[in-house]
Amino acid sequence: MNKHLIIVISLFIGLNAFAQKKIKIDGVAAVVGKNIVLNSDIQKYKLELEQSGESADKISDCEILEQMMQQKLLAHHAVIDSLVATEESVKPMVARKLQYFEQQLGSVDKVVDLYGFDNVDDLTKELTRIEIETSLISQMQQQITSDVSVTPEEVRNYYNSLKKQNELPEFTTEIKLAQIVLNASPSKEEVKRVKEKLLQLKKEIEDGASMKMKAILYSDDPGVVQNGGLYTITRESQFVKEFKDAAFSLDEGQVSEPFKSQFGYHIVKVEKVKGQQIDVRHILIQPKVTDEEKEVVKQKLDSIRGEISKGNITFEEAVKKYSEDKATNKNKGVILNPFTNESTFRLSGEQFMRAFPSLHSKVFNLKQGEMTDVFYDETREGEKMFKLVLVKEKIDGHVADFAKDYVKIQNLALAKKREETLEDWISEKINDTYIKISDDYKDCTFKNNYKKTQ
Repeated sequence: MNKHLIIVISLFIGLNAFAQKKIKIDGVAAVVGKNIVLNSDIQKYKLELEQSGESADKISDCEILEQMMQQKLLAHHAVIDSLVATEESVKPMVARKLQYFEQQLGSVDKVVDLYGFDNVDDLTKELTRIEIETSLISQMQQQITSDVSVTPEEVRNYYNSLKKQNELPEFTTEIKLAQIVLNASPSKEEVKRVKEKLLQLKKEIEDGASMKMKAILYSDDPGVVQNGGLYTITRESQFVKEFKDAAFSLDEGQVSEPFKSQFGYHIVKVEKVKGQQIDVRHILIQPKVTDEEKEVVKQKLDSIRGEISKGNITFEEAVKKYSEDKATNKNKGVILNPFTNESTFRLSGEQFMRAFPSLHSKVFNLKQGEMTDVFYDETREGEKMFKLVLVKEKIDGHVADFAKDYVKIQNLALAKKREETLEDWISEKINDTYIKISDDYKDCTFKNNYKKTQ
């Protein structure tokens, strides 16, 4: 896919890279309409590439500047065309970013300090500005290319042109998977023990014990070592509803009753109220599942696997009868790609390995129709389960075939036509848009005529 259609250059890069290398704001590289590109933005983009695992050496400052000028051009004309992005419309995205940063550093105050803002309001305003511009860019691209389509003849001509130039794409091996999931749940006695432990901790804290020390000693929150169970949250923060409901029902200094979330059981204490924000400290305890309890679940799924192998029940029938995974048990067990919402995965694709890191090695050598052995898995939230996975379909890697891969070729042809449409729009709009490029970049050679008056 061409960078013109997918690139969104964030002014906030990965935290680790940013923390390692501070960026100096050192002047204006270009002005497009009323929008500016700073020299530092180019360096930030390089760090963003490095953070994503790509080499910044493969793209020059001039190429980065042109991509950024294109974004500013799109944003400028989005405003002219009366496209709208409001603070309210981008609020969920801003909240998600703030939540991500908080999770990385432990508190919003540390995020504010890292980025050099005076307070969280200033940080939020800057994130809001960035997301508004990003939304305008996306809307403008959509407006420019929304009417673009390709006919079957255009798809065929595109395929033939690639074939003639010996440039037909190679499609990697794709698979479609289905699963049966049995949960390994804690006993009622274990849940009771956890609740009683939290009630005991609540009493000790109310009697003067340190919530921070109790969190460090007893909490199953993996971030407790860094932050002592402390989080700064707003009602928009991306915490689970149960957590926010409990926290915002308390006054400063109060400790909640034990409550359940998808992560386990908690108690929460409000340490400080700061306007719309509160500092809360929590203790999370996840009920344990014994090895004996796990073994019972494993043996049950092993037995189900045996019945499927003997032909006594089909995999789909077993899914309907036994599987406890709510996301797939009504869908014949089919696992969806969380990045595309499609039912197929590229076997060696980054998305598959990121979404299901423990599954890749288990299905890599399986043929269509084969099942994995029963295996143990655990979610990020601490839910424990055993799984049995079936390779429903497997399409081996191959050079593009017009009949077999028509939809994929159609998408490639459509992407190319959209790219060309966008390029034509850029060439036209450059001519009636004020553009000024710094002398530092006067020797750049751009694909488009951004130096029209220089």
